[in-house]
Formats: sequence, C-alpha cells, structure tokens
Amino acid sequence: MKVAIVIFDGVQALDVAGPLDVFAEANTILSEQQKYEVSLVGPHAGTVTCSNGMQLSVPFGYTDVDTQWDLLLVAGGPHLPDAQPSGDFLAWLQNQARNATRFGSVCNGAFVLAHAGLLDGKEVTTHWADAGRLAHEFPQACVQPDKIFVRDGRLFTSAGVTAGIDLCLSLVAEDWGHELAVRVAKRLVVYIQREGGQSQYSPYMGTGRDEDPIIGKVHRYVTEHITDALSIEQLAGAVAVSRRTFSRVFAKYAKVTPSAFVEQVRVDTARKLLEDTDAPLKTVAFQCGFRSATHMRTTFSRRLDVTPKQYRQRFRGEPGNQPWANTGVDRQVAFQQLSAL
Repeated sequence: MKVAIVIFDGVQALDVAGPLDVFAEANTILSEQQKYEVSLVGPHAGTVTCSNGMQLSVPFGYTDVDTQWDLLLVAGGPHLPDAQPSGDFLAWLQNQARNATRFGSVCNGAFVLAHAGLLDGKEVTTHWADAGRLAHEFPQACVQPDKIFVRDGRLFTSAGVTAGIDLCLSLVAEDWGHELAVRVAKRLVVYIQREGGQSQYSPYMGTGRDEDPIIGKVHRYVTEHITDALSIEQLAGAVAVSRRTFSRVFAKYAKVTPSAFVEQVRVDTARKLLEDTDAPLKTVAFQCGFRSATHMRTTFSRRLDVTPKQYRQRFRGEPGNQPWANTGVDRQVAFQQLSAL
C-alpha cells in the first residue's frame, strides 16, 4: 500500500513521526507483499524544518512524481491555519483525494483539506485549539471538536499531535485486523483506544477579547455564585439587562445556551479542584453546584467522556499514581495490565 504524508516547513514533528512509527511497526509484522510503502511528500525535494527545529529529508516534491497514493495524510503544524496553499498544490491534492482509497489529515492539517474543498459536507475534527476557527472559516464542514479522530467515508481526520497515532492505529486495524493493531499499540506503549475526548485536554473556559462585556460579567457572576441554582432571570438581573436582551447577547457571543454555559463553568471549576485538591468527589460536586456526585459524574461523562475519578487520576500527576513510581509487585502488576491491552 502506497502511503504519502504531506509535510511543509514548520510541520509538527509528532504529526509525522507518530504515523510513521505506526506503519513502521506494522511492517515488522506484515509480509513483504503487505507492507506499507510510506513516503514524505513536500512542496519540493530537499529539507523541511519542523516546528521544534528538527529537520526532515524530503525525497521529492508533489510535482516530481506521477504516483497515485492509496492513502494520503496531510500533517499539521502550529502556523498551518494561517497558510494559503497554492492553487497548483490544491489541484494536485484534489486529484489525489479523488482517486485515493483513503485520505485525511493529522491535527490542523485539516485546514489544507478545507482549502481544497475536501471537507465540505463532511464530519471532521482537528486540534481542540483550532476547531472553532476551522468551523468558522469553513462552515460547510461539520466540525466535531471533541473527537480524537473521525471517519466520514474515505475521509479520516484526527485531533491534535499524538492523535495521529490513534488515527493510524485505526487504519491498521481496518487493513489487517484489531489483533495486529493491538500488537502495534503494545510496541509503541500506547492504548489501542484512549478514553475520553479532546475536551479533557483543553484549557478552562475564559472570555475572549471579541466577546461582549456582558458575557465576561456573567462568567464572573457564575463563578462567584456557582452553588446557586442560577436561573436565566437571575443571570440577566445580575448584569442588569432584560431576559430578552440577555438571551440575544448569549446566542450571539457565547454560542451556547445560558444553562450550557453555567454547566461548563461548573465542569471547569470541578476540573481545577480535582487537579489541585484531595477533596472527596461529593465535596467537589457540592462546591461546584452539582446536585450530587452522581450528577457530576453524569455531566463529566457526557461532556468529557471520562468520569471525575478518571480525570483526577489522569491529570493529578501524583507520583504514587504513576506506573514508574511503583516497585516490586506493583510494578509487575503495571506491566501485566499493559500486556492485557
């Protein structure tokens, strides 16, 4: 199978290395006839400098060969959303995607596909930090900001950076079965499918400079009165506007309902407490305005795809909770758990 990873100057190194290693590990298991033939394709032959300074050798540019790739993946990079690909490159990309068995992007490489019109009418994802911009600039795409990766027909898109590994593991599973993909995941010491979505990695809610001042006031009020019931009337009264004006401003600037906004503030406050304190889950739930620990668990599961307990274990970072801190029997158990993936 011929695979092309399209890269540019400033590409994120892990967007390239992650997929490369997945396919390379798969090749150690596959027969010669089954192996992935992976090539890096750039704007021209030569050297591409990654965003971390690492340099990659590109054997040829997209115009140098007349190969039809079976799988085409566009890697992302910190500055890629601001890039304006040339018309010639977009025409090449459109032609390749039209005839490829599968095509897609890693991280914000989705912007390149969007410029080529390849995301129109498709469900897609990208890095959580770029999802809003992708949805705004390319409204014909149906952006799923919390997904780790998304498949829509022949199109595959992934979330940020290391999510390219998740994406390519799914491609290997599709090609050669789940068992082989699990063997590759074990070799790379990663999960075959990680728990939760991108939201658990995103920063806490804030008020942007383009938002209406009312939204910032509401955010402060909700934070200061988070244990209250917080009806729409109470929120409108807190910022001295009518309910009608309040609803209109919220719809325009917050892009969510007031109740969803309040829920997100509660989730963010709970995330912070789970990371920074040893408070029991019931206490965290009470301090954040949830009706109970069960209510908080249900909300976390719906919004983040993880439970509060799982979130705390994942992001607290306590030395005793880390596998490398275990010794003796504990270390052996940790390796047994990994082998059971």
